Amino acid sequence: MTPQDAQDEDIDDDLPEASAQSDGQVVDLNLPPDAAGERLDRALMAVLGEAAPDISRARLQALIAEGRLTFENHIITDGKHKAKAGQYSLTIPAPIAALPQPQNLALDILYEDAHLIVVVKPSGMAAHPAPGTPDSTLVNALLYHCGDTLSGIGGVLRPGIVHRLDKDTSGVMVAAKSDAAHHGLSALFAKHDIGRAYLAIVRGTPKATKGTVTTQIGRSHHDRKKMAVLRAGGREATTHYTVQASFGGAKPVASLIRCELETGRTHQIRVHMAHLGAPCLGDPVYGSGAPAAPVQALLRELNFTRQALHATHLAFIHPITGEALSFDAPPPDDFQSLLNGLTEL
Repeated sequence: MTPQDAQDEDIDDDLPEASAQSDGQVVDLNLPPDAAGERLDRALMAVLGEAAPDISRARLQALIAEGRLTFENHIITDGKHKAKAGQYSLTIPAPIAALPQPQNLALDILYEDAHLIVVVKPSGMAAHPAPGTPDSTLVNALLYHCGDTLSGIGGVLRPGIVHRLDKDTSGVMVAAKSDAAHHGLSALFAKHDIGRAYLAIVRGTPKATKGTVTTQIGRSHHDRKKMAVLRAGGREATTHYTVQASFGGAKPVASLIRCELETGRTHQIRVHMAHLGAPCLGDPVYGSGAPAAPVQALLRELNFTRQALHATHLAFIHPITGEALSFDAPPPDDFQSLLNGLTEL
């Protein structure tokens, strides 16, 4: 496994970043009855001309393979299938700038040397540019702060980025300033030799106050913008959790949970908490089911509209010096205000 493979395998992905690919132009394509039975990509090309004249057949095939085509709310990923009459929807991602630009954005720096930098990313900041988030990202801030020293292994769109946090998840992140550090950090993530802990405020409480969740996580078969626990396929994901506090009396309406990761799959904690029946409060993607009325009222009062998730701890061996490093970041004000409000319920 190369360091780049390790980075891609074990990256804390941001599905508004990853799924920001789904932002863009949505084209509805109606296939007439006489197109039924034809090869799907060929049939779609026949009706695509007016709506998207710049899309070649090769480009259409790539978009289909990426899961950007749906039919009756089902994702189609193979353009070789036989076409059916009816309406298809094709999402054509918006173009993004080839090179992110340095921006003078505030950085909360916990540690920095010639090889790496550790920061506390605020909620609302994406890790790197993507369709729908072209700038004001951590990469833009790092390019301004670090200049030409930022590692380029991550590519032109994500220099220095070794792992990610969801855009609306706050907390500790490490970025590589040298290629040697990038290789070393990527190897640590690949071997799961990184200590990571998160705080999550969830709806209700899990049945067990302490436990381990191990599942396969992959992209949902029903909605490519979401990840899901899969019976087959996907990648193994393991989360250890401990309920630290419950709110609302004998039948808790919310809980504070500390989660420690062995793996770093896309949306892992959010998916695993939902799998336990205790999704993160404020989660717009996985927060199925409304919280109790007092919790809803508190969320509205605080205007808390993001997932209540914070990366509070990061520990690793410095890939160049061999020094043991450990960093902790308390929850930001909005997270703490939610906690304070819940203690009064």
